[in-house]
Amino acid sequence: MSIPAKDRGAADRVMKPIAAGQRGIALLTVMMLMLIMTVIGVAAITVTGLENRMAGFTRTGESAATAADSCMGVGANIIRQALAPTNVGTGAIPLAYLSTAGGPVPATNSVILFQEIYGMAGIDAAAVSTKNSPDTAAGVPNLVLTVNGFTVNGDIDFLYNEKTAATGKSETNVYRINCVATNVATGTSSSVTAVYGCTFVSGSECTKKF
Repeated sequence: MSIPAKDRGAADRVMKPIAAGQRGIALLTVMMLMLIMTVIGVAAITVTGLENRMAGFTRTGESAATAADSCMGVGANIIRQALAPTNVGTGAIPLAYLSTAGGPVPATNSVILFQEIYGMAGIDAAAVSTKNSPDTAAGVPNLVLTVNGFTVNGDIDFLYNEKTAATGKSETNVYRINCVATNVATGTSSSVTAVYGCTFVSGSECTKKF
Protein backbone atom coordinates (compact mmCIF):
# COMPACT_ATOMS: atom_id res chain seq x y z
CA MET A 1 0.00 0.00 0.00
CA SER A 2 1.54 3.27 -1.09
CA ILE A 3 1.47 6.44 1.05
CA PRO A 4 0.56 9.69 -0.69
CA ALA A 5 3.41 12.16 -1.12
CA LYS A 6 1.84 14.75 1.11
CA ASP A 7 1.44 12.22 3.90
CA ARG A 8 5.04 11.06 3.57
CA GLY A 9 6.27 14.68 3.98
CA ALA A 10 4.16 15.16 7.11
CA ALA A 11 5.54 11.96 8.60
CA ASP A 12 9.10 13.04 7.96
CA ARG A 13 8.51 16.33 9.71
CA VAL A 14 7.08 14.61 12.77
CA MET A 15 9.98 12.17 13.06
CA LYS A 16 12.72 14.87 12.74
CA PRO A 17 14.37 15.64 16.19
CA ILE A 18 13.20 18.99 17.51
CA ALA A 19 16.51 19.85 19.29
CA ALA A 20 18.67 19.29 16.25
CA GLY A 21 18.27 22.92 15.19
CA GLN A 22 18.86 24.38 18.70
CA ARG A 23 22.40 23.15 19.38
CA GLY A 24 23.93 26.55 18.50
CA ILE A 25 21.64 28.40 20.90
CA ALA A 26 22.55 26.09 23.79
CA LEU A 27 26.28 26.59 23.14
CA LEU A 28 25.87 30.38 23.00
CA THR A 29 23.91 30.34 26.27
CA VAL A 30 26.62 28.31 28.03
CA MET A 31 29.37 30.63 26.74
CA MET A 32 27.47 33.71 27.93
CA LEU A 33 27.00 32.19 31.38
CA MET A 34 30.71 31.34 31.57
CA LEU A 35 31.61 34.91 30.55
CA ILE A 36 29.32 36.40 33.19
CA MET A 37 30.73 34.12 35.89
CA THR A 38 34.31 34.99 34.84
CA VAL A 39 33.59 38.72 35.08
CA ILE A 40 32.00 38.28 38.50
CA GLY A 41 34.99 36.23 39.71
CA VAL A 42 37.55 38.78 38.48
CA ALA A 43 35.56 41.61 40.08
CA ALA A 44 35.41 39.74 43.40
CA ILE A 45 39.17 39.11 43.37
CA THR A 46 39.87 42.76 42.55
CA VAL A 47 37.61 44.05 45.31
CA THR A 48 39.18 41.65 47.82
CA GLY A 49 42.67 42.81 46.84
CA LEU A 50 41.72 46.46 47.25
CA GLU A 51 40.16 45.77 50.65
CA ASN A 52 43.31 43.97 51.79
CA ARG A 53 45.48 46.88 50.63
CA MET A 54 43.23 49.40 52.40
CA ALA A 55 43.37 47.33 55.59
CA GLY A 56 47.15 47.19 55.31
CA PHE A 57 47.38 50.97 54.86
CA THR A 58 45.13 51.46 57.88
CA ARG A 59 47.26 49.18 60.06
CA THR A 60 50.46 50.89 58.92
CA GLY A 61 48.99 54.33 59.60
CA GLU A 62 47.89 53.27 63.07
CA SER A 63 51.36 51.86 63.78
CA ALA A 64 52.94 55.16 62.69
CA ALA A 65 50.59 57.16 64.91
CA THR A 66 51.31 54.85 67.84
CA ALA A 67 55.06 55.25 67.33
CA ALA A 68 54.73 59.05 67.25
CA ASP A 69 52.56 59.02 70.38
CA SER A 70 55.16 56.99 72.25
CA CYS A 71 57.71 59.68 71.44
CA MET A 72 55.43 62.28 73.04
CA GLY A 73 55.44 60.38 76.30
CA VAL A 74 59.23 60.03 76.22
CA GLY A 75 59.64 63.77 75.59
CA ALA A 76 57.36 64.71 78.48
CA ASN A 77 59.23 62.35 80.79
CA ILE A 78 62.60 63.83 79.82
CA ILE A 79 61.29 67.32 80.60
CA ARG A 80 59.99 66.10 83.95
CA GLN A 81 63.32 64.50 84.81
CA ALA A 82 65.27 67.60 83.76
CA LEU A 83 63.09 69.77 86.00
CA ALA A 84 63.46 67.46 88.98
CA PRO A 85 65.30 69.08 91.93
CA THR A 86 68.09 66.50 91.73
CA ASN A 87 68.96 67.58 88.17
CA VAL A 88 68.69 71.36 88.48
CA GLY A 89 72.38 71.93 89.09
CA THR A 90 73.72 69.33 86.65
CA GLY A 91 73.34 71.47 83.53
CA ALA A 92 72.56 68.48 81.32
CA ILE A 93 70.02 65.75 80.65
CA PRO A 94 70.42 62.70 82.96
CA LEU A 95 72.97 60.27 81.54
CA ALA A 96 70.45 57.41 81.36
CA TYR A 97 68.57 59.29 78.60
CA LEU A 98 71.61 59.92 76.38
CA SER A 99 72.32 57.94 73.23
CA THR A 100 75.64 56.80 74.69
CA ALA A 101 73.63 54.85 77.28
CA GLY A 102 71.03 53.63 74.79
CA GLY A 103 68.67 56.54 75.45
CA PRO A 104 66.73 58.67 72.95
CA VAL A 105 68.66 61.96 73.35
CA PRO A 106 71.69 62.40 71.05
CA ALA A 107 74.72 63.06 73.24
CA THR A 108 75.53 66.24 71.30
CA ASN A 109 72.16 67.66 72.40
CA SER A 110 72.49 67.02 76.11
CA VAL A 111 73.48 70.52 77.23
CA ILE A 112 71.52 72.60 74.73
CA LEU A 113 68.32 70.60 75.31
CA PHE A 114 68.69 71.05 79.07
CA GLN A 115 69.11 74.82 78.57
CA GLU A 116 66.07 74.97 76.34
CA ILE A 117 63.94 73.08 78.84
CA TYR A 118 64.83 75.77 81.38
CA GLY A 119 64.02 78.52 78.87
CA MET A 120 67.46 80.09 78.98
CA ALA A 121 67.88 83.20 76.82
CA GLY A 122 69.30 82.72 73.34
CA ILE A 123 68.55 79.01 73.17
CA ASP A 124 66.66 77.73 70.15
CA ALA A 125 65.06 81.08 69.31
CA ALA A 126 64.25 79.89 65.77
CA ALA A 127 62.63 76.66 66.91
CA VAL A 128 60.29 78.47 69.30
CA SER A 129 58.69 80.36 66.42
CA THR A 130 59.13 77.75 63.67
CA LYS A 131 57.64 74.33 64.14
CA ASN A 132 60.01 71.39 63.54
CA SER A 133 63.08 73.62 63.50
CA PRO A 134 66.22 71.77 64.62
CA ASP A 135 67.70 72.64 67.98
CA THR A 136 71.33 72.47 66.88
CA ALA A 137 73.29 73.89 63.99
CA ALA A 138 73.81 70.35 62.72
CA GLY A 139 70.07 69.75 62.61
CA VAL A 140 70.15 66.88 65.10
CA PRO A 141 66.69 66.16 66.60
CA ASN A 142 66.15 66.35 70.35
CA LEU A 143 64.92 62.76 70.40
CA VAL A 144 65.65 59.80 68.15
CA LEU A 145 63.76 56.55 68.74
CA THR A 146 63.07 53.33 66.86
CA VAL A 147 59.56 52.01 67.51
CA ASN A 148 58.07 49.02 65.65
CA GLY A 149 60.22 49.59 62.59
CA PHE A 150 59.60 53.35 62.55
CA THR A 151 62.30 55.96 63.02
CA VAL A 152 60.85 58.65 65.28
CA ASN A 153 62.39 62.12 65.57
CA GLY A 154 61.18 64.39 68.35
CA ASP A 155 61.52 68.12 68.90
CA ILE A 156 61.02 69.81 72.28
CA ASP A 157 60.46 73.58 72.26
CA PHE A 158 60.16 75.85 75.29
CA LEU A 159 57.27 78.26 74.64
CA TYR A 160 56.69 80.41 77.73
CA ASN A 161 56.44 80.45 81.50
CA GLU A 162 53.22 80.76 83.48
CA LYS A 163 52.99 82.45 86.87
CA THR A 164 50.56 81.33 89.51
CA ALA A 165 48.02 84.05 90.35
CA ALA A 166 48.06 83.27 94.06
CA THR A 167 51.81 83.56 94.56
CA GLY A 168 52.91 85.55 91.51
CA LYS A 169 55.80 83.11 91.11
CA SER A 170 56.85 81.20 88.01
CA GLU A 171 55.78 77.63 88.63
CA THR A 172 54.91 76.20 85.19
CA ASN A 173 56.80 76.01 81.92
CA VAL A 174 54.86 75.37 78.73
CA TYR A 175 56.42 73.25 75.99
CA ARG A 176 55.54 72.11 72.52
CA ILE A 177 56.56 68.56 71.65
CA ASN A 178 56.46 67.46 68.02
CA CYS A 179 57.20 63.89 66.95
CA VAL A 180 57.43 62.49 63.42
CA ALA A 181 57.45 58.72 62.81
CA THR A 182 58.74 57.56 59.41
CA ASN A 183 59.12 54.16 57.75
CA VAL A 184 61.29 54.55 54.66
CA ALA A 185 60.49 51.05 53.36
CA THR A 186 56.74 51.67 53.20
CA GLY A 187 56.86 55.43 52.71
CA THR A 188 54.58 55.92 55.71
CA SER A 189 54.89 58.82 58.13
CA SER A 190 52.86 60.31 60.95
CA SER A 191 53.29 63.58 62.83
CA VAL A 192 51.89 64.34 66.27
CA THR A 193 52.11 67.67 68.13
CA ALA A 194 51.00 68.51 71.66
CA VAL A 195 51.51 71.21 74.27
CA TYR A 196 52.49 70.29 77.83
CA GLY A 197 52.51 72.30 81.01
CA CYS A 198 55.23 71.17 83.43
CA THR A 199 55.48 72.34 87.03
CA PHE A 200 58.84 72.51 88.76
CA VAL A 201 58.25 73.98 92.22
CA SER A 202 56.86 71.20 94.39
CA GLY A 203 58.13 68.23 92.35
CA SER A 204 58.20 68.11 88.58
CA GLU A 205 55.05 66.97 86.77
CA CYS A 206 53.96 67.37 83.13
CA THR A 207 50.32 67.55 82.02
CA LYS A 208 49.10 67.59 78.44
CA LYS A 209 47.25 70.85 77.76
CA PHE A 210 46.16 70.19 74.16
